Amino acid sequence: MSASFPCFTDYATRFRASVDAALSARCPHAEGSPARLTAAMRYALLAPGKRLRPMLALLATEACGVEPERAMPAACAVEMVHAYSLVHDDLPAMDDDDLRRGRPTCHKEFDEATAILAGDALLTLAFEVLATEVRPPETAAACCAALAQAAGRCRLVGGQADDMHPPQADRLDPEVGLEALEAIHTRKTGALIRASLQLGGLCAGASARQLAALDRYGRCVGLAFQIADDLLDVMSNTYALGKKVGKDAAQGKLTFPGLLGMEPSRRRAEHLIDDACEALAPFGPPADGLASLARFVLERNR
Repeated sequence: MSASFPCFTDYATRFRASVDAALSARCPHAEGSPARLTAAMRYALLAPGKRLRPMLALLATEACGVEPERAMPAACAVEMVHAYSLVHDDLPAMDDDDLRRGRPTCHKEFDEATAILAGDALLTLAFEVLATEVRPPETAAACCAALAQAAGRCRLVGGQADDMHPPQADRLDPEVGLEALEAIHTRKTGALIRASLQLGGLCAGASARQLAALDRYGRCVGLAFQIADDLLDVMSNTYALGKKVGKDAAQGKLTFPGLLGMEPSRRRAEHLIDDACEALAPFGPPADGLASLARFVLERNR
């Protein structure tokens, strides 16, 4: 890694407008799609957000020495899956949230049925984008498979299911509880983060060694991101975070601060980010953007 590199906001400024434009262009008002459904899809997809997952895909491509724009369809596809997951997570039957990114959640702005359908449509649109825009076809197929695995029952969806119904025994033994908690969030939060990097690498034609390094980075960043999220749920406020705080404790959910304490959780996140940056060493300066993003995970306030 180079001795110094630009802060994350420099990269966010560089990529954010192009990512938002690409997302909007890939989710237009289309003939055959009911206007209310399309409006709900765009409301969820284009809501103010960090766009971390698209940037991970673009920065992974750049780290491999390829123009980031090559991964833009993949970056958009990952964000569509992420947006769908948030819409469904917020539903009354799931996490029952009224606020997301400082705005009413999709089911509050529209209605529950429309929100469910909007999520379904965003999920399927993601694979349409990959299949029709990523080239060559072999890379498109590999991207579809990677994203499907990350979003499926053994990863994102399975992690959400375990988050809703964790084994009660895990609460009685801190070591078992920590193992269970990491297993949940390695899937629920980490799977799409790792997939973002994998798709970026695939679009760049990355070697097996490069893909392994990106995956190691992604595992560390994904877990650190969730620890930071848990800390913010305790320390932040609704206005700053853009969603309700303190819900995890109120619902009796397993969290890193609840299991380890605040300071040990913070130290664990710091070690994970150090490990993530170490994984980037083989890429050299082209991976400075990924290193900056990793550091941002610790510094963010929302």
